[in-house]
Amino acid sequence: MPHNKGLSFYKRRKKISPLAVREFFVVVFGMVAAVFIAVVLTFFFGTYTNMVGASMEPDLYNGQRVYVNRFSYTLSTPKVGDVVVFLPNGNTNTHYYVKRVVAGPGDTVLIQNGVLYVNGLESPWVKMKILDPGIAGTELTMELGQYFCIGDNPGSSEDSRSANIGPIREQDIIGEAWLRLGGDQGGAGLIH
Repeated sequence: MPHNKGLSFYKRRKKISPLAVREFFVVVFGMVAAVFIAVVLTFFFGTYTNMVGASMEPDLYNGQRVYVNRFSYTLSTPKVGDVVVFLPNGNTNTHYYVKRVVAGPGDTVLIQNGVLYVNGLESPWVKMKILDPGIAGTELTMELGQYFCIGDNPGSSEDSRSANIGPIREQDIIGEAWLRLGGDQGGAGLIH
């Protein structure tokens, strides 16, 4: 008697392929490993700080979070145009300052008639008129390991022009301001 293949109330069980399970765990492990590596790299090679004041507007705004790459200057030195994070005169009792390097070792700096001159040429890094030349009202020459740093918004910046800060020593530079993270007025992105 032939077996009737009519109605059946038994569901066929789907088998889970060992290959699919393995692939799932490889993806999950990869994601966990990536997060772990990111956290470790941030802990050892980077730090975060908050921007204080309007000295770097329009690129960075007061209260905006900034990721600092502490590793960038272990193999090289700051370059003109870099945005650096430093402690003025190594003072650990103050907040981190975030400013742009406009002159490095051996460069001469002079602010005259509201214009910043580096090595006798107008600096492309400061676009606004500088009302207070500070110590750069007379020509300064950066010594070995010194950097002249100024805010992109010099009217609201306490920087290397101030006698109490002066040229920044290389050992006082924490790292390069690398990434801005959100904020009310500026979105996330690389700092240039």
